Amino acid sequence: QVQLQESGPGLVKPSQTLSLTCTVSGGSITTSPYVWHWIRQPPGKGLEWMGLTFHDGRTYYSPSLKSRTSISRDTSKNQFSLQLSSVTPEDTAVYYCVQERAGGAFGSWGQGTQVTVSS
Repeated sequence: QVQLQESGPGLVKPSQTLSLTCTVSGGSITTSPYVWHWIRQPPGKGLEWMGLTFHDGRTYYSPSLKSRTSISRDTSKNQFSLQLSSVTPEDTAVYYCVQERAGGAFGSWGQGTQVTVSS
């Protein structure tokens, strides 16, 4: 059973960069055909897909966030990370890292981490 755990600061100031890390256990982020996603949920709103990284390191981003988003990985630690630059209060949300299994179905989710953007 793959398990994911998000970590990072819970409070970020406007205009700064939000940085989160997802630590994966029970499976390798380099194993095909797994895909690893970042998804967020602002308060009172639905889930918003932000981007993904494939087992081979390729990345894709939401067009609406592409200019501010970067996903990287550290294979030695079995982690992948999210950076979101120039944050505003509208980026306040619960951020989740998610595993996509073969066939395109989401599998394991992290518990989510609350990030608040405020001065």
